[in-house]
Amino acid sequence: MSETIAPARVPLLRRLRLHAGYHWRNSGHPLLTRARVAWDTRDWARFPAVRSDLGGLSISYSGLPEGLAYTLDFTEQRRGADGERTAVRRTAALRGHDLRSADRLPDADITILGTSAARARRMPADASLVLPMRVHFVVDFDDDAEAVLGRISKNQRRNFRKNSRRHRWSGEIVRDAAWFDHFYDHYYSATMRNRHGARQRTESRESAYECLFRTGRLFVLTEDGERIAGRMCHWNPTTGVLTSRLVGVRDGADVHYSNGAIKAMNVLLIEWAAANGVRQLDFQGTEPFLSKGTYQSKRLIGTRVILPPNHFGGKRLWLRVRRDTPAVRDFLVANPFVAETAQGFLEAVYFHDAQRPPRLDYPANSPGVRRARHVDLDEFLAPVPEGSSTRSVIA
Repeated sequence: MSETIAPARVPLLRRLRLHAGYHWRNSGHPLLTRARVAWDTRDWARFPAVRSDLGGLSISYSGLPEGLAYTLDFTEQRRGADGERTAVRRTAALRGHDLRSADRLPDADITILGTSAARARRMPADASLVLPMRVHFVVDFDDDAEAVLGRISKNQRRNFRKNSRRHRWSGEIVRDAAWFDHFYDHYYSATMRNRHGARQRTESRESAYECLFRTGRLFVLTEDGERIAGRMCHWNPTTGVLTSRLVGVRDGADVHYSNGAIKAMNVLLIEWAAANGVRQLDFQGTEPFLSKGTYQSKRLIGTRVILPPNHFGGKRLWLRVRRDTPAVRDFLVANPFVAETAQGFLEAVYFHDAQRPPRLDYPANSPGVRRARHVDLDEFLAPVPEGSSTRSVIA
């Protein structure tokens, strides 16, 4: 893949600062990721400690701030949060050294702690799991293009072929700096606003241009010759890894999702990467819940599940059940997890009991997830008292 560098837009010193910030957030260099995890989990820092009540179930989250959006928000969505129904949150703060003790965390039916992998593994093991904070989905180009494309699910390939003929989809790389601005405003930012609202997390325009567009690849999907979607990727020529960073559809319109445009762009990007010297294509990741739509959609395009190569690879969620209630059991069964074993490999965990069968309609059969483990709730919750929590935010 030849290297093409777009013109710079900001002075050199500003570019250096932008790249330093970008690498602090995204770099996979071991020294930097270890430094980032150590800094983010330092004992003297203050961390959020939030209890969320919704749908007859209380869940608390403490620790790394990114877990509020990545983890707690998702648990609220799965408990029925929408535009009209919201969780009741009570918020406090804890110092890093407080997070070493389970008794200092907010009391709730389910307690979740976002912290380093090392600290999560030292927390109590009864009625608990250690989960990756996030997982990534990668396509390995260790075989010919036909074999790589053959790993995509049959339904995905069939739907792509059918819809591709109907919509006349094709993909292209765009290097026009002016069109980058159009993509940023009318595709990426519009999509983030429409799909995530107040929860949106965006890369700044300067950082996106200097750290992604100038040396990366902006892959664009066209429909009948018109551009309708785009995916901005970071390119590392040393490792041969192409990483998806910013995704958007024209005007953020839902119709482009419903007609399969994003799925088509995924397939076309895999085809392009296979033909252009990419060693690995990283589609980024999601939370470790098999019930997450993003998890299931990325699983179907022939990906392998890995721990993130950036600082998230050194972070974990410690999840512990404190109360045995019907709502707790319902939540655990409805949301199977990707967990980490004591040996360090990933497994799918499906809970069940006599009244609640495991949710196998959320499959986990992907390279990188070594096994599926079915856990009887009666055994898992044996050490846990019955009844909902009624205590205040900080135990």
